[in-house]
Amino acid sequence: MQLVENTFSQRYEVKKSIFISYLTPIAKFEKLKSQLKSEHPKASHIIYAYRTLNEYDQIVENSSDDGEPKGCAGAPTLSVLRGEDIINSALITVRYFGGTKLGTGGMIRGYGSGAKEVIKSAEFKLYEKKFLISFETPYALVSRYEHYFDNEDIIYPNRDFRTTTVSWKLELTVEDIEKFKLFEQNL
Repeated sequence: MQLVENTFSQRYEVKKSIFISYLTPIAKFEKLKSQLKSEHPKASHIIYAYRTLNEYDQIVENSSDDGEPKGCAGAPTLSVLRGEDIINSALITVRYFGGTKLGTGGMIRGYGSGAKEVIKSAEFKLYEKKFLISFETPYALVSRYEHYFDNEDIIYPNRDFRTTTVSWKLELTVEDIEKFKLFEQNL
């Protein structure tokens, strides 16, 4: 399974209908969808599809045709995401009608091709399951932990500075957890 960490976009045209597709991390999906609706008020349709993993490692999928004939927009987009084994990502396509009706087959090809084009341009990262770990440290050791996390490219946004300790919450891969245990043993 693979995912994106940044947003990518591509433009695709069929019989003067313009399809602008965006591939984005699932965390940015709602904000991007809102932004695109305000940036493209004259667009005919803004459709989407996404795939994400829930807390039980089950794939959750959803799509919207946004008024296009049922199964002609969201479903082919979702099918492309499935075929590329993309998770924790969303694909949004903005369509401007070009004056010529595409028919159901033409729409399926248009939305599917737009999805494939943006996927070709994207940079992917392999999915690694992460586990939430929590721990506390005395203030005297905070800089050592920060230095370790910075060197290992581990993000540590969830810290709570208490009276005598700092409480940390991190999401780490199995490999990161093993390295972290060695770091703590050598403190």
